[in-house]
Amino acid sequence: MSNSFIEVKNATATKLADIPLLSYDAFKNALIDTTKDDARHILSLFAKQNPISAETQFNLYAVIGDKAKHSLLVTSTGIGYEYPSLSNDLSEVSWFEREIAEQYGIVPQGHPWLKPIRFHRSWHIGHDAWNRNENDSIDPCVTDYFTMDGEETHEVAVGPVHAGVIEPGHFRFQCMGEDVYHLEISLGYQHRGVEKLLMNGPSLASQHILETTAGDTSIAHTLNYTSIIEALAIEKATVDSSFATLKAVLLELERIANHVGDLGALAGDVAYLPTMSYCGRIRGEYLNMTAELAGNRFGRNILLPFGSRLGMTVPQAEKILAWAKTVKADLDNALELLFEEPSALDRFENTGIVPTEAAKGIGLTGSAGRASGIANDARCDYPLPALGDCYAKHEAISNPTGDVHSRALIRYKELEASHKLIFELLEKFIANGKALEAAPKYLTTLPQLDTDSMVIAVTEAWRGELIHVGITDENGKFARYKIVDPSFRNWFGLAYALRNEQISNFPICNKSFNLSYCGTDL
Repeated sequence: MSNSFIEVKNATATKLADIPLLSYDAFKNALIDTTKDDARHILSLFAKQNPISAETQFNLYAVIGDKAKHSLLVTSTGIGYEYPSLSNDLSEVSWFEREIAEQYGIVPQGHPWLKPIRFHRSWHIGHDAWNRNENDSIDPCVTDYFTMDGEETHEVAVGPVHAGVIEPGHFRFQCMGEDVYHLEISLGYQHRGVEKLLMNGPSLASQHILETTAGDTSIAHTLNYTSIIEALAIEKATVDSSFATLKAVLLELERIANHVGDLGALAGDVAYLPTMSYCGRIRGEYLNMTAELAGNRFGRNILLPFGSRLGMTVPQAEKILAWAKTVKADLDNALELLFEEPSALDRFENTGIVPTEAAKGIGLTGSAGRASGIANDARCDYPLPALGDCYAKHEAISNPTGDVHSRALIRYKELEASHKLIFELLEKFIANGKALEAAPKYLTTLPQLDTDSMVIAVTEAWRGELIHVGITDENGKFARYKIVDPSFRNWFGLAYALRNEQISNFPICNKSFNLSYCGTDL
């Protein structure tokens, strides 16, 4: 393995020349052999155009997380517009290969089910994995769906336009009576080309683009982006250790607000209105705590490379601490009602099961993966330098049953852990008695970045492992910026959870994952 991968730490720069470039067969075998260890799993697989070679027009990069060593393993190979698919041996890369085909027109030969994820045109004019002509009138959103034959089968199509204020996504159910045999999920109705917009950056617009990549995950996306800039910056800046406290508190407030909202929505989906009503109000309290620190409820426009636009005073910390303790008492009461209500638990338990082995094969991450017994958590697996030692005592919380109840229970337990962390961090900050001063050094300018380098930043966002990869060219500009939102890896988990379920259970299965459309529609 030592010759097949380079081992790097989270948010640490490495030269592209130091990343092993293997033959394709050696690359494939290295991925298969390395991921046999349960402590290792694939975080990202992506392509980058190779301007040097006419034979291998692209480099294919793989990033593997090794939680036992708290490190990341990186390797690469050269490919053309066709290569033998990895998916039959490594099922968790199936969506990655479909995305690569979609972006570059590269065909993974032998892929078990090659179709677009987002249905947009290839980045490379003249190369389309599905032989669509760039000048023809075929709608790129038109696709063939899996179907079932038989007089008693029927198909249910939902979306992309949904009731209420919700992002667009299409769900196609193949049913026999009330039982779902297959669910197919189509995305891409609001594709914005985020990764392309970040090419040739960073620019002063780059951070705004990252903050709005997925609006409910602004803090986590910004943490990754600013960590990449800090690692690549030629001129470093001194960082007050208390910035780690501010960043961790904001990250956990983002997690709490979303978990509270989802548990309330789950209660609503089984018509248990007391918890739904309480959580709707309580979620707003945590968003307002974020606004107290960031100036807005979604944590945007505060974090910067090597600092932040705003600081934090001791009175602010005291206010947030007292506020959070008061609100948590209300939250505990609301969630105890839900988790002690037999009629609600009856709907949650043994519904939408994703067994551990299936979850590993899909590559489930975050609370969904932990609810299927996969004890991965980037906060302790791959410590992010920007967060200092804030998560030194953190441990992954997992449960093996893999059903809706387990996915709800994990969120319940993580809420407890997040509150405990926030209380400890704020109490320590208050005891120190020193205000954190704003450090807006790179507010209107950007640092010069190292050339021909790669940085991988991994943050445990509220849905799971959020991965950003920044690669610079010979001028210190981004030649590739790759984002893997946890939803990208979890959508097929939702499809699996619906197999052999009654279609009436779709709302609670869907909400138990609550995946991001825009986070996937990059």
